[in-house]
Amino acid sequence: MSRREAVQIIDVAPRDGFQAVSTWIPTEIKTRTVQNLLNAGVKRVETGAFVSPKAIPQMADTVEVHSGVKRNTDQRLSTLVPNLKGAENAFTAGITDVVYVLSVSESHNKSNVRRPVAASLDDLNEVIARGRNQSEFKLRANIATAFDCPYEGRISIDAVSKVLEPIAASGIPVEFGICDTTGRAFPDQVAALFEHCLKHFASSDLTWCFHGHDTYGLGVSNALYAYEAGVRIFDAAAAGLGGCPFAPGASGNTATEDLVFTFHNMGIETGIDLASLMDAATEIAALPDVATGGHIRQLPRKRTV
Repeated sequence: MSRREAVQIIDVAPRDGFQAVSTWIPTEIKTRTVQNLLNAGVKRVETGAFVSPKAIPQMADTVEVHSGVKRNTDQRLSTLVPNLKGAENAFTAGITDVVYVLSVSESHNKSNVRRPVAASLDDLNEVIARGRNQSEFKLRANIATAFDCPYEGRISIDAVSKVLEPIAASGIPVEFGICDTTGRAFPDQVAALFEHCLKHFASSDLTWCFHGHDTYGLGVSNALYAYEAGVRIFDAAAAGLGGCPFAPGASGNTATEDLVFTFHNMGIETGIDLASLMDAATEIAALPDVATGGHIRQLPRKRTV
């Protein structure tokens, strides 16, 4: 089998997956989940979010989870922030690897972060200004509803570009997470958007990640089309956890184990040990009230690893 250019997979289960679980998950279990993923060889994990504990109670112990794991020097931990206040709380906690989220569609942005898109962009400018003063500041901008909005339908490439342009012009390195929030993107749509972005926003300061959901069973297919378009960073969630609480009908993220299984069998290295990852996913799936997804976790282990 020929070897192809390697990819990096970011596991977002401890944030995007756990945030929708109504039953409180003890801090030690969240911490062990992150540690299990790191031990399996995952290089980047999103540990939690600095959001209102009234809106998303499950994220209230993000600082404790983030600080409670051991990682190698080549492993990164990040947290999501929806506004300047969230970023300031992250900086105060010593966390400078932040994921700032905003939507392309006005309807979803108002539902998700309670403000117009323009206000989110203004806040992001302030985050960048504060981040410049932070040692090792790394910015990930998650662009939600980049393909489809639960309220407005299909999203155009021009609409996505309009949101990307002021961020790309900020003058700092940015990783863009292009998000299929509802899981309703189609492979040709994914390829077209990334081909446009990588050409129109060509810069060594900009990197690109695909954040896919598997709502319609297209998570792996969409990831492969993103890969062929030039993307080498992918979000996924062990055990297929996740789904936006503010996108009705959106189910879990593409399962990390499904992506690793597919990439490895295509000669694309991830650096992740699939057997260890499957153990971590199985432990996650056993937690109370979690809604799991994915495919290969349901199959005989000897047929997958």
